[in-house]
Amino acid sequence: MDTALLLWNNIISTCGVPNIIISDRDPKFTSEFWTKWYYMLGTKLAFSTAYHSQTDGLAERMIQTMENILRRFCSYGIEYNDHEGYTHDWVTLLPAV
Repeated sequence: MDTALLLWNNIISTCGVPNIIISDRDPKFTSEFWTKWYYMLGTKLAFSTAYHSQTDGLAERMIQTMENILRRFCSYGIEYNDHEGYTHDWVTLLPAV
């Protein structure tokens, strides 16, 4: 249920319902609860092929890229001024990642 709340509060409430979610067959996402939840939302649930490195590799590469961006934001204390002159730090940039 924690994963459902996290998904609802951080993804669906801000970005809308996804058309498709690709999962690695984790039991957390294959349970009856998730199957019914996706059906009610109208989201297609697709599973990556076991031992198919291309699917898993794409996800892992995206995670690595996001980690690198976050690491740079945190370590360099990046700040920027928006068009209205307000100063923002790395925390406000997180949604952009």
